[in-house]
Amino acid sequence: MAISKQQKDELVSQYAEWINRSKALILTEYTGLSMKKIDELRAKTREAGGEFHIVKNTLGKVAFESTGMPLQEKFLEGSTAIAFAFKDAPGLAKTLTEFARTSDFLKIKGGYLEKRAISPDQVKALADLPPLPVMRAQLLGLLLAPASKLARTLAEPARQVAAALKAYAEKDISTANA
Repeated sequence: MAISKQQKDELVSQYAEWINRSKALILTEYTGLSMKKIDELRAKTREAGGEFHIVKNTLGKVAFESTGMPLQEKFLEGSTAIAFAFKDAPGLAKTLTEFARTSDFLKIKGGYLEKRAISPDQVKALADLPPLPVMRAQLLGLLLAPASKLARTLAEPARQVAAALKAYAEKDISTANA
């Protein structure tokens, strides 16, 4: 069933809006993937904070051009589905690479990270990064480590003085009792 010009324009504007909102895009080939598996992948993608949509290549090309993103022509060859990462790019990349590893039909073509094209190998490297909450915790630990070390260093002389005074006081009490 053919779609009207108005429907095509609506799809292009929706794709362009998703492209602009996304932290990362991962383009895949899904030839041979059943609708049940596509729905399963869509559910997993939503859990990772993204969307997974089958895209008509000509409309995808128009959407990319309208956003001003440089388009890798090889990304829009064959059957194309795009995963849009709205929250956690590494989490979405991990979801797709794990699904592709267990499926013979889903192939990662490449993607975009913060509007820069990345290869399939770089998508896999992105998937190996820890999730966003873990990365934030690690960064916070790195930022707090020098401050806590400085606090310990500054407190050490006072602790030593307090320990010496306590030892001296205990010595006076023990000699007074003897």
